[in-house]
Amino acid sequence: MGVFYLLPVTLVIQDTTTKGSFLFNNILIVCVGNICRSPMAEALLKAALTAIKPGNYKVSSAGIGALVGHPADAKAKQLMMTKGLDISEHRADQLSQTMIHKADIILVMESDHKQAIEAKQPSAKGKVFRLGEWGGFDIPDPYQRDHEVFESVLRLIDQGVNQWLEKL
Repeated sequence: MGVFYLLPVTLVIQDTTTKGSFLFNNILIVCVGNICRSPMAEALLKAALTAIKPGNYKVSSAGIGALVGHPADAKAKQLMMTKGLDISEHRADQLSQTMIHKADIILVMESDHKQAIEAKQPSAKGKVFRLGEWGGFDIPDPYQRDHEVFESVLRLIDQGVNQWLEKL
């Protein structure tokens, strides 16, 4: 009798019935105030996903301690305009349990945000990741900091978005 070896197998299933969709169709991006980092990340990710593969997905953002109703920070708006993206219509929104529940994946800026969301909603475990997860970095808050700090933060956001594009 022969010897049989069981080898690990990776099974990839492509869903051909949802042409134009990604593995995660409802992506939520979270920071603290929802006026600096998450609106910039939201705009960059939306633009990138649309350019790669227009489809039926939603990218939104919220804050753990949102400045509800406030527009995006002026420096964030200015930097995004240099990338051809207008976030002037953005208004800060408070993270809710409904948002957490509906999201397929939640991308946060810092490890502390991940812990806060999972503590607030334990069912979120397994779907909350840092935007800088693949690069092993947090993205610091530029709120009320100078323009150079915003530029540095935007570079990190851009890096994180590009790394996630390969995974989504």
